[in-house]
Amino acid sequence: MDDLITLKNLVLAPYILKATALIGVKRKVGGNQFRHSFATLGILLDYKYFNDAVLLKASLLHDLLEDLPATEVDDIRKIDFDGSKVVDLVLEVTKRTDEDKPQYLKRVLETGSRNAKILKCADRISNLTDLHLDTHVNTKISLYLDQTEEFVLPMAKEVDPNLVIELTDLVAKRRELCKLGFAAKVKKIISPGKRKQGKPRK
Repeated sequence: MDDLITLKNLVLAPYILKATALIGVKRKVGGNQFRHSFATLGILLDYKYFNDAVLLKASLLHDLLEDLPATEVDDIRKIDFDGSKVVDLVLEVTKRTDEDKPQYLKRVLETGSRNAKILKCADRISNLTDLHLDTHVNTKISLYLDQTEEFVLPMAKEVDPNLVIELTDLVAKRRELCKLGFAAKVKKIISPGKRKQGKPRK
């Protein structure tokens, strides 16, 4: 009952409106970043982070500053009494222009707050769920999985053992898909299908 009361009193509408700017940012897997922000929020709710309004609000905007760097940060700070804390958390999980992906993930792992690590794990779960062979090549998927094991799994181990279970499972399943995809490509190269014979010329 306490969780229901907490959710009933949670005001997300202003953050949802701010996140609609992400509708114009397309995802390689289809859809857009607005939907991804909601997927990340849903994962946090699934893990019952009902009592952390800042974390839930930040999940809706976690890609906003990276995808739309012209966003006025002060506008977010003024949304409500959580605004400044939401911005601070979003900044923690935003890749800086002078960072490559490993440097960014290492920074969050080594210096990020507990909430930054939880948010990054939820974000990674959403991204891993969308990672498929029809949208990403094997090498890209393998690199993403390697980075997940090196940086994101250690974050999960620090904050929530249940996140560890899901991330480990997703990585294992995606690695299996990569193996199947590679095997299928090799089979196609070694045993190409017979070409259809054209009609004989008269």
